[in-house]
Order: sequence, then structure tokens, then C-alpha cells
Amino acid sequence: MPIPEHIMTPEAFLAAAEQGSVVLDVRAPGEFEAGHLPGAVSFPLFTDEERARVGTTYKQESKQAAVDLGLELVGPKLRDLATQARAMFEAQDARTPLLVHCWRGGMRSGSVDWLLRAAEVPVARCQGGYKACRVVLRDAFQAPRPYVVLGGMTGTAKTDVIHALTAQKERTLDLEGMARHFGSSFGNLDAHPQPSTEQFSNDLAWALRALDRDPNEGPVWVENESRSIGWVQMPEDFHKQLRQAPVLELERTEEDRISHLLAMYGEADEDALVQAFGRIRTKLGGQHANAAIAHVREGNLAEAARIALVYYDKTYRHGLDKREHMRAVQALGLNPSDTADACRHAHSKWNPWNFQVTSN
Repeated sequence: MPIPEHIMTPEAFLAAAEQGSVVLDVRAPGEFEAGHLPGAVSFPLFTDEERARVGTTYKQESKQAAVDLGLELVGPKLRDLATQARAMFEAQDARTPLLVHCWRGGMRSGSVDWLLRAAEVPVARCQGGYKACRVVLRDAFQAPRPYVVLGGMTGTAKTDVIHALTAQKERTLDLEGMARHFGSSFGNLDAHPQPSTEQFSNDLAWALRALDRDPNEGPVWVENESRSIGWVQMPEDFHKQLRQAPVLELERTEEDRISHLLAMYGEADEDALVQAFGRIRTKLGGQHANAAIAHVREGNLAEAARIALVYYDKTYRHGLDKREHMRAVQALGLNPSDTADACRHAHSKWNPWNFQVTSN
């Protein structure tokens, strides 16, 4: 049976979403919060409680009873849903059909699809729903790319250099920005919420697909990270590629590194810093942890940072033992922009992936 024109394959659906079409995720708010397509609008047919009621009715009674309950719950919402969707359609600069999906492309997205077409709002539905889109997105983690990992001890300002490379129109990935965490015990001192691992993987796949559409050639610069960034886990296939990629290691003096850490954490809450040292007490050693905490309480953050570097340097060196392709980049006294220039120059001389680096 041919697929109706208003039903799109997940590949076509994602391509349209990436071009800026409005995506309506009609799953319940809790499902959306756990993970959604980047840029999608939460447009729930049911609340979390209503969805649970329908599911329980399906299991304990019958499919027909669940459908009847669903119709009862949705009926009063139909006019508002159509009005909201029409407003979103008309607000577009280029009025493309609204894209609708649920979990598996079943009754929920089918119902909203029917409603909007009945209300004469152009709409297209995803075959297989969010689940099918996730399958397509996961392919992005396996695609080979010329990754170049920016390494260096804690405090070498790797993230700032990634941002400088971005400003220089290089292809980059800001993994810590996506994860909303700096990747250490001190990486989230204000305890702001991180995305779920599922959402992180969606955002990462989205970014990788955008890089693949970028006409620029050259390396994809990414900061050296463990597989865990706070609570977030990187996709295994993606992280494996990073572990095998060549590394440019930034080299700075200890004093430069401490100055950078003070710039990052100098205004942090004292108790939050103490708690962070508490989280690495076992590996740091009780005596060193106590000394660091005492320095924090006294306001001597430079000495506290110096103690922390002992632990993080040891951890970093252990990770380097498994790296095969590395080169050093002298970054002593350089600002992030000049360090980015030095990295590009070092890569062009070494060029492990045989890609040209732009000169602008």
C-alpha cells in the first residue's frame, strides 16, 4: 500500500525539521522532557496523568475502552489545539506544513494529523514517529569524520579555545556546552539541571548532521572528554571515534592554569567548592582534601586549586597512556584566539587526516 502524501519517512521528516519547519511533538510532557527532537514544540494530546489513565484502561479493560476514554479526554481540547496550530503555521515566514509526531506514529499523531487537516492547517506526519527518528539520528554517531581532539591538563582553557575555533569558522563540537557541565567534580557548582542522556544524544546527532551539511572541509575540533560529562553519557560509537582520533595537547604553565581556574571559579559559592572537594576526597586523599577545604575556607583559592591539579593531572596522564597519535601545542601566555591559531597551524603541519585547514 503506498504511503499517503501527508505521511513522511523519518529521513524526510528530519530533513524538513532541520530546514526549519515547525515540529509538533504530541507526546505527553514527561515523554517530551525525557528527550525530544531539537527545536520541537511540546504539543501534548494528553497530560502525563491522562496518558497513564488511557494506558491503564488499555491493559485492564480493552483497546476500545482506552480509545473511548481518549476521545472523552481529548474532545474538549480540539478547538484550542487547532487554534494554537493555526497560529504557529501562520507565524512562519515561509509557510511550510507543520510536522507532527508521537512515539511510534500511531493514534496520537494520527488524531492530531486528522484534526489539523480538518481545520485546513497544512500538516505532515512522521511514519514511525519519534522512535523511528531516533534510529536515523543514531546513524550519525557511526559516520567517520576527521575528528581532532583538543587535549590538555585541567585549566588549559580547552573550552575557550573551542569557542575561538568556532569564531574562526572552523567546524567544532562543544560537548560541555551541550551537556551543561564542565566535566569534573567542579563542573556544575550551581547544580543547574543537565539534559538527559537521551536529549544529549539527540542534540549531538543534530549537531553532527549539521556539520555534515557544512560545505567547509577540514577537521572537526572537539574537546577531550571522558564518556561521562556529569550525569550525561556520550554515545559509545561516537566516543570510540574520539578515543581513536589524533590529539593536539595544549601546554601551559601551572600558574597559567591556576589563573584560568580562578577566573572560572573565583566567584563560586564557598560551600559548593567544599562539597566538590568532598566528592574527590577518596581519590585525592583525606589529608590533601582537608588541606584544600581549609584553603577554600580561608579564601586562598589558588592553593586549593593547586591541590586539585595534583589529582586531575594524575587522572589525565592515565588517560593519555592509551593515546597513539598526539602532538603538543605550546600555548604559554596565549589568549584563546591565538591558541586557536596555534592549533590550526600545528594541525596543518601534522595533518593526520590529510585535510586542509583554512588560512583565514
